[in-house]
Amino acid sequence: MSFGVCIVVMVLVASANWAAEACPPSDRAALLAFKAALHEPYLGIFNSWTGPDCCHNWYGISCDPETRRVADINLRGESEDPIFERAHRTGYMTGYISPSICGLPRLSSVTIADWKGITGVIPRCVTSLPFLRILDLIGNRISGPIPADIGRLRRLTVLNVADNLISGPIPRSITSLTSLMHLDLRNNRISGGLPRDFGRLRMLSRALLSRNQIGGTIPPSVSSIYRLADLDLSLNRLEGPIPESLGRMAVLATLNLDGNLISGNIPATLVNSAIGNLNLSRNKLEGRIPDVFGPRSYFTVLDLSYNNLTGSIPKSISSASYIGHLDLSHNRLCGPIPAGSPFDHLEASSFIYNTCLCGKPLKPC
Repeated sequence: MSFGVCIVVMVLVASANWAAEACPPSDRAALLAFKAALHEPYLGIFNSWTGPDCCHNWYGISCDPETRRVADINLRGESEDPIFERAHRTGYMTGYISPSICGLPRLSSVTIADWKGITGVIPRCVTSLPFLRILDLIGNRISGPIPADIGRLRRLTVLNVADNLISGPIPRSITSLTSLMHLDLRNNRISGGLPRDFGRLRMLSRALLSRNQIGGTIPPSVSSIYRLADLDLSLNRLEGPIPESLGRMAVLATLNLDGNLISGNIPATLVNSAIGNLNLSRNKLEGRIPDVFGPRSYFTVLDLSYNNLTGSIPKSISSASYIGHLDLSHNRLCGPIPAGSPFDHLEASSFIYNTCLCGKPLKPC
C-alpha cells in the first residue's frame, strides 16, 4: 500500500471515529430548533452552539459519555460562570420553550431558570421524556397549566416551576411521581385543591406551594410522607382544621400555614413535636393555646399572631427547650405574661393587641 493511500485510509478512519463520538444529527437539529424559539441579547450564550458536535463545547449542554445523546440542558440566568461575570449582569432571555425539546429522548435534566422573560407554556410533550429526573423552570414568565399527565415521569425527582405565572389546578397525576423529592410551585396562580392522595409522594422532602390560590382542606394523607421536612402552604386559600397527624411526623421541621382561612383549634401535637419553625399566623384559629409544651418543644420561630385565640398564655411554654421568636399579638388572650424564659428576652410587639394581657414587657397587672 502506497504512502498516499495509507494517509487517505487513516483520515477516513479518524473521520469515522469522530463521527461516532459526535452527537446524533437528530439531537443537534432538536437543539437548534429549541434555540430558534429563544432570544438572549446580552451574554451570547448561544454563540458556542456551532459545529456538528453538540456534545462538545456547546454552552449548557452535556451528553451521555456512552450513547453520545444529549442528557442535560443547564441554562441558568443567574450564574457564577465567567460569561456572566464579564458582562457584570444576570441574564435576560425572551421567547418560549419549544416542543422541539422533546426531540431529545434521552434527556435527564432540564434547567431553564431565572431568565425573567421566557413566556409561553410548559410543552405538554415533556411528559413523554422517560428518563427525565429534573425539570427546573423557576424564575420566568411561563403561563398555562402543569401538564395533566405529569405523572408519567416516574423518574422525576425535582419539579420546580416557582416564580412564574402557572395557572390551573395541581394535576391529579402528580401523586404518581413516586420518586419526587423536591416540589416547588411557589408564587404562581395555581388554584383548586391539594390532591387527597398527596401522601403517595413518599420520597418527598420539600413541598413548597406558597403564594398561590390553592383552596380546600389540608389532606390528612400528607402526614404519611415520612421524609417530609419542609411544608409551606402559606398565602393560599386553605380552610378547615389542621390535621393533628401533622404533629406526629418524624422529620417535619418547618410548617408554614400563615395567610390562609384555616379554622378550629391548634392541635396539641404541633407544639410538642419535631417542628422548629411553626407559623400559623393570619388565619381563623380559635380556642386556647395547648398547654403541652415540654423539653421536646424547640422553636426558632413560633408565630400564632392574627388569629382568634383566647384564654391565657400556657405556663408550660417556660419548659420548652428553646423559643427564639414568639409572636402572640393580635389575638384575644388575657391574663399575666409568665415570667422567665423565653419571655424575658421578648419585646412588647410579641404581645400587643390582645384583650387583656399584662406584665412585662407590657403594663403591670
